[in-house]
Amino acid sequence: MRDSRSASSDSDLASNATRDEDGRMSQSNDGSNTTSTGIVAEPSRHWRDVFWLCLFSIHLVGLGFVLAVLGLNRFNQADRLKIDKFTNRIMENQDGLTETYWPLYGLAAGVGTVLGWAWLSLLGSRASLMMKISVHSLTTYLAVISTLCFWGGQILWGIAFAVGAFLQFLYVMSVMDRFPFTMLVLQKAVNMVWNLPEVMRIAYVFIIIMLVWMVIWSFGAAGVVASSIGDGGRWWLLVVLSMSLFWTGAVLCNTVHVIVSGMVFLVLIHGGRGAVSMPPKPLLTSLRHAVTTSFGSICYGSLFTAVIRTLRWEIRGLRSKIGNNECLLCCVDFLFNLVETLVRFFNKYAYVQIAVYGKSFNHSARDAWELFQSTGIEALVAYDCSGAVLLMGTVLGGLITGTCTGVWTWLTTSDRVVMVGFTSMLMGMILVGLAMVVVESAVTSIYICYAEDPSLIQRWDAEFFNQMSEALHQRLQHRSARAREVMGRTHNAIQETF
Repeated sequence: MRDSRSASSDSDLASNATRDEDGRMSQSNDGSNTTSTGIVAEPSRHWRDVFWLCLFSIHLVGLGFVLAVLGLNRFNQADRLKIDKFTNRIMENQDGLTETYWPLYGLAAGVGTVLGWAWLSLLGSRASLMMKISVHSLTTYLAVISTLCFWGGQILWGIAFAVGAFLQFLYVMSVMDRFPFTMLVLQKAVNMVWNLPEVMRIAYVFIIIMLVWMVIWSFGAAGVVASSIGDGGRWWLLVVLSMSLFWTGAVLCNTVHVIVSGMVFLVLIHGGRGAVSMPPKPLLTSLRHAVTTSFGSICYGSLFTAVIRTLRWEIRGLRSKIGNNECLLCCVDFLFNLVETLVRFFNKYAYVQIAVYGKSFNHSARDAWELFQSTGIEALVAYDCSGAVLLMGTVLGGLITGTCTGVWTWLTTSDRVVMVGFTSMLMGMILVGLAMVVVESAVTSIYICYAEDPSLIQRWDAEFFNQMSEALHQRLQHRSARAREVMGRTHNAIQETF
């Protein structure tokens, strides 16, 4: 691949791509077939990260049993299964029933589904407007929720939402100059997936699958909320159940990510959905790989990727606004380098490598990041905020879901509003995230294709290719200037020391 790129030199871009002399298929080191463009066509597939696949499966079966017990114990009759005697030391003698709170979670699932459906339905015509609303409304919405929490006497939650609003405001202000390029990338990704209706149907199918699991999960969560265990015990149980729901939702989202990435990658390689060279039933092939040989890698990556990405965005935003405070800059740089090391092994671009090459998760993440760094695309990826913008839309959807459920809980049963609202917010975020992930999958595939062979993007959209190349050129110049500035300051400090 290339060491540098220029928007005005198409011949250099073509000459730097890895090709065979006569365009025949060649054999790579791992036994997979590569085409004349250096792209793996159909590698041999092996089961990857099997330990995490088994762990996720055991967790799902075990948790399903626990949820059924928790829900049935309070269904139509208090302490039906006589398990309250095991919690007599933390009893508060507050009897409730599962069916009191289960319909509240039904409302949360309904609101989240409607928001996800609306996002997918308006994807082609109002996507840009919806993304802008998400970015500019989230800070205000967090501040309003914080005010309501203070008004309701929930001081701790009020402080948490106020801090969230403040951090969101700081982040948006720090990356405001990146939004034009981010919106450009997002719009192109939207255009890509909108022209692939089968991809949209996959998102609907996985939303339905998530709803089926949420019926079981909410049944157990309602049993916990209705239990006679003290507030501390109920909160601990709900936190554990929420972590499980988060992992399950992340696995489903990233499964969609792998399926859509594989489909988009094939479309870009073959030059269009209707190309003669396009393999038969590509979506079914991508689906089969995602839910069989690559499912363990998806389960593994889903545990860590989202948290590390969020930390990276926040630290990058804070780092760009520190200024000349050397002490604070040193501390933030330490955290930044630590997170960057983690990103090398846990990043969302690994899912494209998993979809196309069938590698393990860590191998895919490392290869994707090394590809970006060796070609300079990492500068453009770091500048792009598309993932953060989509996350804002997901969080906003979750907050709306939690607010609707919390208000209904307050009107019907004034106690335990925060418990129901918190867990409902998580349900809404997962359902909206399943709709958002189709766009994020297209974004990651575009960047991987641009790093592998820029001519793929040029063939798909020449104007967008020129815009990406120009942005990359500017970012590389910016980094070079910043590196010269740092070297100059270091040189002056050494001279002053001597």
